[in-house]
Amino acid sequence: MIRPILLCALFLLPATALAGSFAGSSAGASSGASSGGSSASSGSSSGDDKVLLAARDDAAAFVASDGQLRSARLEAALRQLRARDSASLQADDLALARRILAL
Repeated sequence: MIRPILLCALFLLPATALAGSFAGSSAGASSGASSGGSSASSGSSSGDDKVLLAARDDAAAFVASDGQLRSARLEAALRQLRARDSASLQADDLALARRILAL
């Protein structure tokens, strides 16, 4: 009777220890990522970069079509660039789309 219980405990103990270890390591990685993200937000915001990176494919289509194919993501990225940099206010959309592709 005691032998099956010991066998079950023997198999379950490493699984629970492994799960506890995983939870601790993922919680540590998560908190480290959030603290790193908050300190990095003093410069350019990671949300801004995400907008620009999400628009890369649309910027490529825009450049390839010589300005004929426009999308909402590209428009958001263009607004983001113009809001971030005063020199971008004078640039045309094709130049800014090429700048997005260079990122």
